[in-house]
Amino acid sequence: MGRAESMGQELALAAAIVLALAAPAAAQDDIGPATKRPTVSRNAPPSSNATVNLINLLVKQGVLSEEQAAALVKQADDEAYVARQAVSNATAKAEDATKTASTAANAVSPPGTKRVTYVPEIVKQQLREDLKKEVMEKAQREGWASPGQYPEWTHRLRFYGDVRTRYEGDFFPKGNVPQVNFNAINTGSPFLEDNINAVNPYFPPTYNTTQDRNRFRFRARLGLDADLFNGFTAGLRIATGENSSPVSTNQTFGASGGNFSKYALWLDRAFLNYQAFQDDFVLSFGRFDNPFWSPTDLVWYKDIGFDGFAAQAKYELFDRFTPFAVAGAFPVFNTDLNAGLNTSNLNGPVKLPSRDKWLFGGQIGLGARLDPDSEMKVAVAYYDFTNVQGQLSSPCQVLAASDTCDTDLLRPPFAQKGNTYMALRNIPAVFLPNPTLNYQFYGLASAFRPLVVSGQVDFAQFNPYHIILDGEYVRNTGWNRTDVAAKVLVNFLQTGPTVGCTSTPCPQIYTGGNQGWMGRLTVGNRELKALWDWNAFAGYKWLESDAVIDAFTDSDFGLGGTNLKGYFVGGNVALGPNVWLTGRWMSANQVAGAPYAVDIFQLDLNARF
Repeated sequence: MGRAESMGQELALAAAIVLALAAPAAAQDDIGPATKRPTVSRNAPPSSNATVNLINLLVKQGVLSEEQAAALVKQADDEAYVARQAVSNATAKAEDATKTASTAANAVSPPGTKRVTYVPEIVKQQLREDLKKEVMEKAQREGWASPGQYPEWTHRLRFYGDVRTRYEGDFFPKGNVPQVNFNAINTGSPFLEDNINAVNPYFPPTYNTTQDRNRFRFRARLGLDADLFNGFTAGLRIATGENSSPVSTNQTFGASGGNFSKYALWLDRAFLNYQAFQDDFVLSFGRFDNPFWSPTDLVWYKDIGFDGFAAQAKYELFDRFTPFAVAGAFPVFNTDLNAGLNTSNLNGPVKLPSRDKWLFGGQIGLGARLDPDSEMKVAVAYYDFTNVQGQLSSPCQVLAASDTCDTDLLRPPFAQKGNTYMALRNIPAVFLPNPTLNYQFYGLASAFRPLVVSGQVDFAQFNPYHIILDGEYVRNTGWNRTDVAAKVLVNFLQTGPTVGCTSTPCPQIYTGGNQGWMGRLTVGNRELKALWDWNAFAGYKWLESDAVIDAFTDSDFGLGGTNLKGYFVGGNVALGPNVWLTGRWMSANQVAGAPYAVDIFQLDLNARF
């Protein structure tokens, strides 16, 4: 057998194998057994059947004869026909079985039931995942996914709080003059000033300005924030405090009855917030934190709460510049529905007109990142207090301490010390038949519309340590020296009689003012997060008598209020992530008027949670 003949047989065998492998594919073609076979010829044109093209190529090259090629094509067609018949028979049997199974299932299934005879594995897997996700989401919502865990709504609540214990030493130098405690008079009984019908042998209540004191104090606060829905949140906070003072939540150990008596708690915060545009716009209602940016406590005590309504907005104008604005309206005092007393006046019972007091405020500012390690923030604010300035009453007959005059409600409901006061009651001298008595309440002699400029620069080039400069300036634009000085002439309690004066009341020399400023330098860690994190600070304050309302400013420096100047130094050191020590020394003196000075040392142990 020659080599060419052997090669031809091998190629014929290979072609037969190819045809056999192609038989299943041919079974899928719509070609019946009577279909005309493709022509096999040396010069046959290309066919759409790749197998026939291969055989034609072999015939053309002389590897196969036309007879051999025709035999191979016939063999392939016969085998394809057999395969098609087998598939057709199997499909018919499967359809019969499916119909039989469906009939049996429908006989035992309720109406409307749908059945799937075959579900691909990938579909089954997707169904399992969807079902698992749905069940787990429901379990998380209803709290039964993990036994012992709380329901979903509890995850929207956040509790927080802090505790502070303090030693405080108050040290008074010699030469201080007692200061009248107008707050004690205005929140208690009116003071009987000497007049032609009566002479009061008692002095008015005064603040301690001569006797050193040591006291241990504490502060505890517990708050709750709740995430409601669609930007709405709510919050509550309770705090300690010896009274309802707007500034201090300190409680002195051994006070409020002593003998280990329990201490009072006050509702310190209660508010609703609405936040939108990724917290760039915030509306606040209720009693909430100070909405105005105040880097120091020159004007506002750092923990003061505001009652009313406020809107805050900010917008990143450029990459590093973010302007912001704040506005709000806040009721300072609301007249009682039945304000007034039954008096011995000839006109019978007296009910007082409304003397509601409000604060309206607005602030605009700009935050800027000077470079990757430095930040700056500046702001200008204007505040307008309405109905806080005292007014002399209409002629009022006062026969006893319980009698009422029509401007009594203009007296401050709370005060610290430093502001200039005037007598509120116009009490004519009447001798017969019933002599009048000069029982007086006192109101603020000045109007208050302070303009405040605030600024802060934070240098962090020495990260993690910062160098921070804070500063504020305030000017009371509602103050008028001539007007205030004229009212002080009526009140001999304010600064004491003029030297050489023997008359009552004595003319006074008004030396108060309407400006204030404060600067502070802080060096160290901005936040105390780890053991031995620290910072130190030093600053100076100058706050004239009528620059701001003394009720709302710092309650620690100079023991609170205005008409104070002096320096302060201190520092903080962390004992752990949420525990730290604070120590500071404050030295204050009067700006004008009667001599007053006090040095204060405070050592605090703080914790938050």
